[in-house]
Amino acid sequence: MNKKQNAAKKYLSQAFGLNQRIESKIDQIAVLNDLATKATVTYSDMPKSPNRDGSRMEDAIIKIIDLESEINKDMMKLVELKKDIIRRVKAVESAELQTILELRYLSYMRWEEIAIELGYGIDNVYYLHRKALDEIEIPETLQ
Repeated sequence: MNKKQNAAKKYLSQAFGLNQRIESKIDQIAVLNDLATKATVTYSDMPKSPNRDGSRMEDAIIKIIDLESEINKDMMKLVELKKDIIRRVKAVESAELQTILELRYLSYMRWEEIAIELGYGIDNVYYLHRKALDEIEIPETLQ
């Protein structure tokens, strides 16, 4: 793969990475929700410490709110990034090459799945992918 193809691949792969980060944060929220809703009772005749730094539930809720805010920001970035990727993919002349790029970088399909979907051999998919990357115009800031 040449330098231009690598740069195009790196640009197009950003959406997958951002999507993975969003999914990870959603998973973290699920864990925090479980933590916040678990009720644990400790019986003791000892008085509670007045210096105690909040409860587990409060801490979990604060973390959930922070993560939800991050997810919303990331989702807005992902939507804008996908719009830009779609615009650049549509600028590729061949519908066949557009399809390969869409399946890989917007649907996040594995190479084997793309080959099966299109009825091509895996080597042909790789060849067409490199050809498609040559046609992608990436932002100048990434060149």
